Amino acid sequence: MSTPFPFTAVVGQDDLRLALLLNAVSPAVGGVLVRGEKGTAKSTAVRALSALMPQVDVVPGCRFSCDPRSPDPACPDGPHAPGTAGQSRPARMVELPVGASEDRLVGALDIERALAEGVKAFEPGLLAAAHRGILYVDEVNLLHDHLVDLLLDAAAMGASYVEREGVSVRHAARFLLVGTMNPEEGELRPQLLDRFGLTVEVAASREPEQRVEVVRRRLAYDDDPAGFAARWADEEAAVRARIVAARELLPSVRLGDGALRQIAATCAAFEVDGMRADIVMARTATALAAWAGRTDVLAEDVRQAALLALPHRRRRNPFDAPGLDEDKLDETLEEFSGDDDPDPDPDQGPDGPGGGGGQPEPDDGPQGDDTGATPEAGENGQPQPSGAGEQSAVRAAEPFRTKVLSVPGIGEGAAGRRSRARTEHGRTTGSRRPRGTLTKLHLAATVQAAAPHQRARGRSGPGLVVRRDDLRQATREGREGNLVLFVVDASGSMAARQRMSAVKGAVLSLLLDAYQRRDKVGLVTFRGSGADVALPPTSSVDAAAARLESLPTGGRTPLAAGLLRAHDVLRVERLRDPARRPLVVLVTDGRATGGPEPVALAGRAARLFADEGVASVVVDCETGPVRLGLAGQLAGELGGTAVTLDELRADSIAGLVRDVQGTSRRAA
Repeated sequence: MSTPFPFTAVVGQDDLRLALLLNAVSPAVGGVLVRGEKGTAKSTAVRALSALMPQVDVVPGCRFSCDPRSPDPACPDGPHAPGTAGQSRPARMVELPVGASEDRLVGALDIERALAEGVKAFEPGLLAAAHRGILYVDEVNLLHDHLVDLLLDAAAMGASYVEREGVSVRHAARFLLVGTMNPEEGELRPQLLDRFGLTVEVAASREPEQRVEVVRRRLAYDDDPAGFAARWADEEAAVRARIVAARELLPSVRLGDGALRQIAATCAAFEVDGMRADIVMARTATALAAWAGRTDVLAEDVRQAALLALPHRRRRNPFDAPGLDEDKLDETLEEFSGDDDPDPDPDQGPDGPGGGGGQPEPDDGPQGDDTGATPEAGENGQPQPSGAGEQSAVRAAEPFRTKVLSVPGIGEGAAGRRSRARTEHGRTTGSRRPRGTLTKLHLAATVQAAAPHQRARGRSGPGLVVRRDDLRQATREGREGNLVLFVVDASGSMAARQRMSAVKGAVLSLLLDAYQRRDKVGLVTFRGSGADVALPPTSSVDAAAARLESLPTGGRTPLAAGLLRAHDVLRVERLRDPARRPLVVLVTDGRATGGPEPVALAGRAARLFADEGVASVVVDCETGPVRLGLAGQLAGELGGTAVTLDELRADSIAGLVRDVQGTSRRAA
């Protein structure tokens, strides 16, 4: 087993380390979601935490890590006699791969033995392995939604349930849940964000000295992992002992009415939904007091709890920036400060006796700002300064609800909410022989397949004699996520301030719809002499919105170049993810002015999409009393449908892409 990087040797990342330690003290806090760019020690810190967790006593031979002092009465390996002699082992850290199946997570029930013999033969999953330890999900935002739901339900209830056609198994599953993610690769739904107790935003330090120390320690660890860990052994032992002491102190911590009022007032002031935030803040503040060696919760504990528990709960849509207004937080705490909070002992700092080793001070190093205005260009192609008016207009554009744009037919892509697909979850539409492990039994079809063979199999009792060949997998129809590729005309004919603002507002609305439907999105823009991939296909609509906000405009209209670049993006993405079907949304007024024979060349490029059956919608941005109808003609070449910006809000858009195949046949 490799030696993990010491937790106490992690440089900076004070909030991350504090959030992990608070969950180690009180798993009831509800886990940690760590958000940040790549290379910021997210995984290193999580893996290092496992070495600090106190050892656990387990019943020998129990696959579900039952505590010998209070064994789970429903344990599938039980029942265990109370007082059974236990054995001590380190707490486990179990990693859940992004591509894991439902059976790998919750365990698998042998359906054949359950039907034929009435035996609950159960193979435990990762939830059982993580019981009384740590369950770590790297790139949790890329995990299928139904798996995230399952593990969050188990974390909330402390138990996992496996049910197959009326046969069920339950076992305890209490663990410290930690998820890490890079927001550039996509967001979690707000409902799932709310289920994580705490969230932490991490970023690389901009302080040269701190960056030097990070490199120095990492190189030393890579050269001699065991020797490096030995040099930090005393610090590790001290933190481990402090976790044990805080756990023992936790039941004695008093959460006074004054602190409770501050918690409730803070959650109300920041307009968080539901009551989960209040409960998480209360548990976090209590854990902070225990970690500091105190038995009373102070206002500073409530403040720190708010900074960890509220930022991810106040996001209303993916375009809202996470974080809290700390001035508003301080004003709220001051307004509702009570007299029942005890004054801290002058000999005991806020972090406990001696003040050292308490909750880390936040890193106040300088933060870089990579945002900036992008110059635009007018009809003559000359750059023009992009004033604050356009930027603020784009940011202030209120996304509106659009009707569903769906890809025709039935796919087999990743679970989502857009187009029809064969999925593991949804309504049952039929049955088939299982390919590999049986996951969803079609009971009626299985009985029907086994019934004719009962006499030949020597059936003599009431039980049905079922063999492997009789089992039938239920086929189900649900919804899939698609790749929505936006191809945006940014030429001079689109550069009028009012028109471009309307275009950006429409695309923002479609991006919000893509976020809600669990799509991947991409952005191709064309202007001047060529086309650019402004954003390769990604699950992050935040990134797409940011690229859209700084979109430069002006110059000629190389429509063919934009279409060919989009076609190339789809070709590459098809190799990476062949099951995910694309939907092209072309935003243009239909004019083509770049290069020789621009109209004919654009028509030939459009027919490439039609020949491959790619679903498409043309958002017609042409305005004015005289309209040429070029976008409608282009939609015909694409084998898709055209819709105006005004119609994007109207009921008439319903089913636009649903009829793409019929339109394509009529065009042929």
